[in-house]
Amino acid sequence: MSGKKAHGKRAKTRSLMKRNVRAKTTVNEVLKPVEIGGTYQININSSKHQGLPHKRMQGKTGKLVSFQGKAPVMEIYDGNLKKKVITERVHLKPIKQIPKVKKVKK
Repeated sequence: MSGKKAHGKRAKTRSLMKRNVRAKTTVNEVLKPVEIGGTYQININSSKHQGLPHKRMQGKTGKLVSFQGKAPVMEIYDGNLKKKVITERVHLKPIKQIPKVKKVKK
């Protein structure tokens, strides 16, 4: 049995889901408003197990497409493949969109 490898959902996530000792999840983080069409980054909050996205989605950025009940549905590109991720609001971090500036040739 010593040669068996763990294949669970949270395998190899020791450093990925590590949080500061004093970092608390507040009610405001759980109930924060999110808007359809907004850009968000998936930032896994390991203290909330409900609606926890897969570890592969950590750090991915995408647009909020719709809601499934109260849970937001994100549209994310994994390479060239478009995927939908259903997660809780606690695991989303809003991203500011910086407008692209065209370079003018002199």
